[in-house]
Amino acid sequence: MAEPSQQTALGDLGARQLANATKTAPILSTITPRWLVHLLQWVPVEAGIYRLNTVKNPEDVQVACTARDDESELPQTFVDYDENPREYFLNGVSTIVDVHTRISDLYSSPFDQVKEQLRLAIETIKETQESQLINSPEYGLLANVAPGQVIYPLTGAPTPDDLDLLIARVWKEPAFFLTHPEAIAAFGRECTRRGVPPPTVSLFGSQFLTWRGLPLIPSDKVPVEDGKTKILLLRVGDKRQGVVGLFQPGLAGEQSPGLSVRFMGINRQAIASYLVSLYCSLVVQSPDALAVLDDVEVGKFHDYPDTYK
Repeated sequence: MAEPSQQTALGDLGARQLANATKTAPILSTITPRWLVHLLQWVPVEAGIYRLNTVKNPEDVQVACTARDDESELPQTFVDYDENPREYFLNGVSTIVDVHTRISDLYSSPFDQVKEQLRLAIETIKETQESQLINSPEYGLLANVAPGQVIYPLTGAPTPDDLDLLIARVWKEPAFFLTHPEAIAAFGRECTRRGVPPPTVSLFGSQFLTWRGLPLIPSDKVPVEDGKTKILLLRVGDKRQGVVGLFQPGLAGEQSPGLSVRFMGINRQAIASYLVSLYCSLVVQSPDALAVLDDVEVGKFHDYPDTYK
């Protein structure tokens, strides 16, 4: 039986004891780009309240187009305001981050433990914020689509014709489509089948499919249920009477618009606590600023002729 060879040089296991490993910051797999938040206009509010004033019976406003030498009496009119306008209140997404002072004192190099704990909590809060902007039963996009702005796909899967119908619903300066990534993939398949590959556009350093010049923005917060989802089309901006986000400016401990971090103290167990809060809401200023293609099938595939394989 051959004897084991004798080690003649320093081995890997021993050498590693003197080596410094290159470490990453904590990776949170649930972080997404949150493009919806970037694409909205954000309006500051006072006292957390936003009152949406609208006009009653706009068709009753009378005007006349007079011809030359026309001395007929001009109409008399006034614009009547809604006496019970809807008010929107900011909603909060909050959490308390606890860090033992022993941990932050001893183990904060090369990464500051408090900063990393707060960063990960803030990322999770911002993910919840985007989800609420879409799904909140009170102010979310899906809950505030006017009944006349809901349409359904012609064949189940999202086709160019369906997106054209959405554009016809939001024809006054539409900004972008918003849907689940699987719906964008399904739309791409339908375009491929018809031989009309959609062009792309670069936004925020990323490539997006477009249709009629409008980008299709993906968000995994748009729900997919039983193989079906929704495609939304938005007009955004205060001046366009579109969809706007709301935030509270001037918060104590403000880190970014609507987001604050406040130190709450250290308890008798030497645990430091930090309150992280984000206040936001969303308003669809005019019913024709938002439309949705509902019951969109995302699992439809096609067989192609051999010439296309």
